[in-house]
Amino acid sequence: MKKFILGSALAVMMSTAAHAETIGVSMALFDDNFLTVLRNGMTDYAKTLDGVELQIEDAQNDVAKQQSQIQNFIASGVSAIIVNPVDTDATAALSKAAADAGIPLVYVNREPANINELPEKQAFVASNEQESGTLETKEVCRLLNGKGKVVVMMGELSNQAARMRTQDIKDVIATDECKGLTIVEEQTANWSRTQGADLMTNWLSAGLEFDAVIANNDEMAIGAIQALKAAGRSMDSVVVAGVDA
Repeated sequence: MKKFILGSALAVMMSTAAHAETIGVSMALFDDNFLTVLRNGMTDYAKTLDGVELQIEDAQNDVAKQQSQIQNFIASGVSAIIVNPVDTDATAALSKAAADAGIPLVYVNREPANINELPEKQAFVASNEQESGTLETKEVCRLLNGKGKVVVMMGELSNQAARMRTQDIKDVIATDECKGLTIVEEQTANWSRTQGADLMTNWLSAGLEFDAVIANNDEMAIGAIQALKAAGRSMDSVVVAGVDA
């Protein structure tokens, strides 16, 4: 198994296909701000490489559609494949299909469930999810002086990043410095700004009391802030944390 960090992501993706004509890219969802940044980064870097063309497809958060895209890439004879998985628990079949065809494959951003059994010529490129959830929660703990009520907004539960970042939150709260924090509610808002705003509105309407919002990503955190402001809550009275910058 090979694991790389996001800073060298694009170089790693392209290195196995320096002389390739086409690299197939299957993105989980085009309509996602962070994934758009990632997709644009790939496109911009590919323009600096001679003879490399990206064929980028939108899986539209559909596992079956993504599997079909990978099969189509293989059938068309691409030189390499890049996958941002829809469901990180469904990657074993993608790995096998690419391996059987002898085509290099790189997973990006979302850790595949088969990370420790990746075939040869396959790799995973991403940031460290443990750092993501841990750092934001430690900062919330610091700002609240180790005491307070917390609500947690989770990403898609089929996504390893959401599960890991949420567990990081709980691990930090279990430490001596932060054991005064209590999670009073946790629900998924599927990485979405709109769903984050709706979830926060529901919590506020239900009279839920909390001192901080810890979100698995910035889109949900921004949605929470929009809903808090719309409800007239002073932003001086609540801490909101997210991941992605």
